[in-house]
Amino acid sequence: MEKTRLENLKELLAIDPQDSFARYALGLEYAALNEPQSAMETFEELRALDPNYVATYYQLGKVYEMLGSEDEAKKVYEKGVYIAASQSDMHTKSELEQAINELL
Repeated sequence: MEKTRLENLKELLAIDPQDSFARYALGLEYAALNEPQSAMETFEELRALDPNYVATYYQLGKVYEMLGSEDEAKKVYEKGVYIAASQSDMHTKSELEQAINELL
């Protein structure tokens, strides 16, 4: 039987727990499977391990919104704006600012 994407991503992380992209992809997969708690935990692990992985902030904020934690989502988006600006990533900064505005 063929492995699921979720199983493959977990295997990649078992091989290299520091692989930020694999952890990010795992969080996305949990979100796609409508498992917001697992997605949140995975994105929070990524944020702790690699706080400059800017894409995390948008996805983590969206997961907090799914969980009904809009205040936490806003904090995550705001931190992401700061990280994106520090990396001169104006596209991601703009997306995060838009997410904040949609919460208001």
